[in-house]
Amino acid sequence: MSLFEKWQQLAENHTSEQEEVKFWEDYLKAESGVYNKILNDKKDVIKGNVADLAKEYGISEEYFMGFLDGISESTKNEIKLENMESDSEVTVEIDFEKLYYNMNAVEAHWLYNLEGWNDILTAEKRKEIQKKYKSSKTIVKEEKIGRNDPCPCNSGKKYKKCCGK
Repeated sequence: MSLFEKWQQLAENHTSEQEEVKFWEDYLKAESGVYNKILNDKKDVIKGNVADLAKEYGISEEYFMGFLDGISESTKNEIKLENMESDSEVTVEIDFEKLYYNMNAVEAHWLYNLEGWNDILTAEKRKEIQKKYKSSKTIVKEEKIGRNDPCPCNSGKKYKKCCGK
């Protein structure tokens, strides 16, 4: 069984709601520590084998797989998680702007409010990214055409007698 499959089992198989809550509390605390270290060290490339990197960040290999799963959509390179083992080499090239955007998208306030962001992205840039995220989820309703309004195809007919049939 690959490390990724072990991570998925850990994340999905819980015997009670209490156990699940405890698991996610532990994992999110560990994940926060990894991101804190990355941001404070201003590391945009993480390279090494899974076992060594997990040890460097002080988490289990399965939790490190969870971290890789979470950050995989915020990287400049593709990360193949499915067949990773302890000795698998991994290179993670972090796109900090994309990472900050994605943290906002999943509403991970414990991550996008870390102090380390101050040295990575300016306050203005962070606000710009947050604004971009918020506008991406804003729904704009198109103006509805009334039955008796002129048809938008410019035929000169009423909508109900033309394209609204």
